[in-house]
Amino acid sequence: MKYTPPKQTELTVSRTIAASPGEVFDVWIDPKSPGGPWFGATKVLLDARVDGLFYNMLSHEGREWAHYGRFIVLDRPRRIEHTWVSEATRGVESVVSLTFEPRGDKTQVTLRHTGVPDDEFGLQHREGWDFVLAAIEQRFARK
Repeated sequence: MKYTPPKQTELTVSRTIAASPGEVFDVWIDPKSPGGPWFGATKVLLDARVDGLFYNMLSHEGREWAHYGRFIVLDRPRRIEHTWVSEATRGVESVVSLTFEPRGDKTQVTLRHTGVPDDEFGLQHREGWDFVLAAIEQRFARK
């Protein structure tokens, strides 16, 4: 029987954050930075350089969720791109792209996640990424 990969889609989430592009960029790649996507994970291994790998284990809804990837682009303070593999991507490598655009004293962060399975499991990434961007936004709102 031939394997047929799931139909894929693209998700986009955007936020305006009260910080400079460099500050928001730095939070994304620092696992010890409150509000960032790696903060609070059960386990994190992160080598924030092009071709550097990451692994993180998150506890959510009574389960442990492993995520893996590698950094493709690190262009501080403008852009980050990394792959993303998890149970929710059905083990298929997807790509997360972030852009950081200055808007006065704030930053417009746009996250595009491509190659996400177009099913209930895959589409839950939108909620996850929205949660991460909201946490970063709240972190800087307290400044």
